[in-house]
Amino acid sequence: MTEPLVLYDKPFDGVARVTLNRPEALNAINLAMRDELWTYVSAAQLDPDVRALVFFGAGPRAFSAGADIAEFGSAPSLHESREARRLRDLWALLEDLPIPTIAALHGFCFGAGIELPLYCDLRIAAEDTRVALPEVTLGYIPSAGGTQLMPRIAPPGAARGLVLGGSPIDAEQALRWGIVHCLVADSDLEQAVLTAAQLLAGVEPDLTAAVKQSIRRGLDLPMSTAIARDALIARRLANTLSDR
Repeated sequence: MTEPLVLYDKPFDGVARVTLNRPEALNAINLAMRDELWTYVSAAQLDPDVRALVFFGAGPRAFSAGADIAEFGSAPSLHESREARRLRDLWALLEDLPIPTIAALHGFCFGAGIELPLYCDLRIAAEDTRVALPEVTLGYIPSAGGTQLMPRIAPPGAARGLVLGGSPIDAEQALRWGIVHCLVADSDLEQAVLTAAQLLAGVEPDLTAAVKQSIRRGLDLPMSTAIARDALIARRLANTLSDR
């Protein structure tokens, strides 16, 4: 029996877990896995009982080594690929997700294997984590948001080096540059992530959604406009919560 490419479960009340499940391929993300990820993330968004979502990679060697290069040249036509991405845009879904998200990083986190976590609100990494955007060494550019997300998270100069050079960095460097929020021992990763998820799941969902929206939309606004927008969101949220 073929193993599912993505596992989905609820380890605790309010917390859903998505696990990339191709350990024999270092959890490389092929088109079928991307579609399944879109399905399960959509399910978590629509489930009122899910207040936090966590991402794991199966196996000891990688969260994900990135896009499955074995599909290069054998995937559907460019038109079909673009249409599939338009209809099931995993990256846009993650960007606008109202529930908090955490990525549990370990081993190789290359290409799409770090781009997916960059969409998450928190990234907790095991000490063996290695991060890279190696696309330039393969003749293309990071196309799942790496060129835009990395400079918004890491220092811009460091981000340029990662994107242009393609060389990996270790977990300590990723922590210094703010790419990950904290490091834990490899054996403690699962518990650390699930504990953080339980804390986030305990926050009022409308409040969490409002905070995420405020941060996300404010990044590209002038400071005065962003602060004024925050005040408007705060008033609307206060009215919503007081009506309950």
